[in-house]
Amino acid sequence: MRVDVLSKEYPPEIYGGAGVHVAELVKALRSRADVEAHVHAFGALRDEALTSSYADHAELAHANGALKTLGVDLSIVDGCAGTELVHSHTWYANFAGHLASLLYGVPHVVSAHSLEPLRPWKAEQLGGGYAVSSWVERTSYEAAAAVIAVSAAMRDDVLASYPSIDPAKVHVVHNGIDTAAWAPSDDPDRVRSHGVDPDRPSVVFVGRITRQKGLPLFLRAVAQLPPDVQIVLCAGAPDTPEIEAEVSGLVADLAATRTGVVWIREMLPRLDVVALLSAATAFVCPSIYEPLGIVNLEAMACETAVVATATGGIPEVVVHGETGLLVPIDQATDGTGTPLDPEKYVADFAAALIEVVSDPDRAAAMGRAGRERAIASFSWDAIAERTVELYRSVL
Repeated sequence: MRVDVLSKEYPPEIYGGAGVHVAELVKALRSRADVEAHVHAFGALRDEALTSSYADHAELAHANGALKTLGVDLSIVDGCAGTELVHSHTWYANFAGHLASLLYGVPHVVSAHSLEPLRPWKAEQLGGGYAVSSWVERTSYEAAAAVIAVSAAMRDDVLASYPSIDPAKVHVVHNGIDTAAWAPSDDPDRVRSHGVDPDRPSVVFVGRITRQKGLPLFLRAVAQLPPDVQIVLCAGAPDTPEIEAEVSGLVADLAATRTGVVWIREMLPRLDVVALLSAATAFVCPSIYEPLGIVNLEAMACETAVVATATGGIPEVVVHGETGLLVPIDQATDGTGTPLDPEKYVADFAAALIEVVSDPDRAAAMGRAGRERAIASFSWDAIAERTVELYRSVL
């Protein structure tokens, strides 16, 4: 069976969880004898068999970002000739999948990693392009042969956002984790090379600087941590200059009142992230919108306790009191996920963090339980098997 996987992100150009998902799923699909997985991805040329790359069209260099995306999608459609099924990830590639389905008469499977109606702050980034991206997503989802939701919470969001979709078409297949690549690593020199003291407690954030990741809320919470706890931010790719400025101001305020505030802006190699996670007392996921959160799985696989918001699919990954702590949140229902009481959320997040960092033995036990859970419940081979079963059901 030939399957064409369509994605904006693919190694080495990955900046979010969807890209990690695509890379790992393709690897697992290609390990099977019954699937020939072709990849079509945005970006520079990649030297990999059955993988095609598509750069922005020069004619659209000064166009709105949404138009640039649609231009690349048109090229991808042409590259899908001969496929038996197309599987697209995120709205960036959904348009290509939808058109390929129409042009070649093949099923289109969509993976729901996030939803445009639940990210209204993207209008801040894309302007009128947000209306275009929203139209692309709605059209593609409603016409798809099947929709894969990465969590049960995401399935609920899909059906709430697009009520005309037949619920029988929306299937839950969780994200996964490569527990060989993401495993505890005692590498103090690598940790020190980033300005972090492996002998001091630390809390680590890994993610893009975007409203959904809740970084400004987290930065307010960590101001309440004991002074010996380091704050390590692996945070880059800001959505807008406005949120970058807000985060910069909050980090500067923290650094003025405590030591051990480390902000790493560049995308780190996996081994560096593994070392930082392994040395950390806790990993933090203050997201206000998170369909599942691969970063939580990565931290758990490195035996790191997780403190995360009890929203979206996160409670399907992090077991409260066992692999970490979940912070409750009352959220607006307008699609933004904004905390109704931001100060209470910040205080609750700070209290959970303090509880974990104040008991390193308990934090270590949570970390060990987290790795056991990652191995038992989130292997990519099992996820690929469920995905292929779904492919066969729509052919």
